Amino acid sequence: MTKSFDVAVIGAGPGGYVAAIRCAQLGLNTVCIDEWKNEQGVASLGGTCLNVGCIPSKALLESSENYARAAHKFIDHGIHLEGLSMDVPVMIARKNKIVKAFTGGIAMLFKKNKVTSLHGRGTLLKQENGLWKIQVKNNSEVEEIQAEYIIIATGSTPRQLPFIEVDNHRILDNSGALALTEAPKRLGVIGAGVIGLEMGSVWRRLGAEVTVLEAQPNFLMAADEHIAKEAQKIFTRELGLIIQTGVKIKSIQVEGQQIVVDYADAKADPQKLEVDKLIVAIGRVPNTVGLATDEIGLKINERGYIEVDEHCCTNLSKVYAVGDVVRGPMLAHKASEEGVAVAEMIASTKQGDANESAKVNLDIIPWVIYTSPEIAWVGKTEQELKSAGIAYRAGQFPFMANGRARALGETSGFVKVLADADTDRILGIHMIGPYVSEMIAEAVVAMEFAASSEDIARIIHAHPSLSEVLHEAALAVDKRALHI
Repeated sequence: MTKSFDVAVIGAGPGGYVAAIRCAQLGLNTVCIDEWKNEQGVASLGGTCLNVGCIPSKALLESSENYARAAHKFIDHGIHLEGLSMDVPVMIARKNKIVKAFTGGIAMLFKKNKVTSLHGRGTLLKQENGLWKIQVKNNSEVEEIQAEYIIIATGSTPRQLPFIEVDNHRILDNSGALALTEAPKRLGVIGAGVIGLEMGSVWRRLGAEVTVLEAQPNFLMAADEHIAKEAQKIFTRELGLIIQTGVKIKSIQVEGQQIVVDYADAKADPQKLEVDKLIVAIGRVPNTVGLATDEIGLKINERGYIEVDEHCCTNLSKVYAVGDVVRGPMLAHKASEEGVAVAEMIASTKQGDANESAKVNLDIIPWVIYTSPEIAWVGKTEQELKSAGIAYRAGQFPFMANGRARALGETSGFVKVLADADTDRILGIHMIGPYVSEMIAEAVVAMEFAASSEDIARIIHAHPSLSEVLHEAALAVDKRALHI
């Protein structure tokens, strides 16, 4: 007899597993279908984020930053170390242990919430009598189930260069960059996005000579231009990354023990880069191939994204899509919140009371790059406001003038607040500095509740704390910062 469910979630990444848990919490009989296998060939929940993305990369970043502090900053605290060394296999083993704990934790959460977990590739077949037929294929084993509602959360995969194949031995994507057993002498990175900068930072701290090649004419063009300029200065002068923008890759060849990248620089002059390992980090593409049979007509645009409305509804009845497969930024927290919103909408619809408020505000999603210093922002950048002709005021304050940052020995960077010139409503907040990944939450709350810069300026911030930098930046909008 065919197993039947209220909801079938395809994909167990941050969008899928969160959607499945929330559906189950709301009393819906839920199944989550996922095909991910780890390096040992064992089913592993959590998608890219937990297996080869957000979680393992943060583990390596923390390890490499600890090593850099011990090598260069402990002496300022009177701490003397001799014979300092880095055991990369131990670092990788620690990362793997963290990944195993979290992926196993999702399996436990599924069991706790009574979510059925099926391993295999899920494909939508057809809808009959109000129920969707889904094929679940795991190698030679094929099973068919049915569900009233479908949530597609299949995530994304690394974008490939057309003239070189990733083997994760010499030519690496994010998976390979997380699994190196030693720091290469020379490391090339194609792409100065989140993955390229974070992985480049890790291996630079551990001794690699790192060259980053970026096709965009300027560095970090998605970020506020002042943040991007500060970041490039710090990454090149202090960390020692070699960053070239406006490049055009001509060819990549593996020649003996080295990789040769032929490219044109920003002036169109021919250049050659020789490295031992090469990370390809040129973005990601939605994982939508083979999700559904052609006959059912799931709408997918020319860029590979599933077309959805503001509530993540597809063109198919009772079929939703969330996360990297739909419009908006490819961020784990965006996927999770969309998953929750869809789960709550399905539950309310089944109860005869559709929840029209169940949607995610794409304009107020925080971005974070976990380099050192960290970069975080929410809302509009100065260049976006200028382009739109929106009058604004800006306030900025440096970490150098903050007591807690001085005590930490992490004084690079600043916080900038952008507010409407007439209403003072906050339009964007941008940060580069220590632990801004934690500080950005206050900015998101402020924007979600339509706060003004004056609201933040009037809130009491603990002293001494890094959050005082945001407080002072808000004061600076009205040119009344106190400590500079």
